[in-house]
Amino acid sequence: MSTRTAARQRQEARQAYDAFLAACPARELLDAISDKWVSLVLNALSDGPKRYSDLGRIIAGVSQKMLTQTLRSLERDGLVSRTVTPSVPVRVDYALTDLGRDLQLLMLAIKSWAEGNIEQVHVARETYDARSGG
Repeated sequence: MSTRTAARQRQEARQAYDAFLAACPARELLDAISDKWVSLVLNALSDGPKRYSDLGRIIAGVSQKMLTQTLRSLERDGLVSRTVTPSVPVRVDYALTDLGRDLQLLMLAIKSWAEGNIEQVHVARETYDARSGG
């Protein structure tokens, strides 16, 4: 059995989380957070806890199935907390965790960038399509 130096162990640990490598565990997280519904849910929760129905109203076009799947996934990953308040009817609130707030700041920047640059992207697409016959 060969022994590894501390420097070699640190280097191997850094390589283990290189998302450019196919076996990197961080890829599963990148895959999860790159979903459009994840971004929209995180941003919808930016100003405080929301009920499921509130999120459904805020996020136009999301189906109940997708909203439920997204919230469950975010809760599983520790990005969103779910609080059930016993009442009639039962009240369920969703809120960002500390980890979710960290990610939400990045998602807010991406959302703002998309809203501010969509016209330029449309022009680029039209130019490309005209040039390529698409």
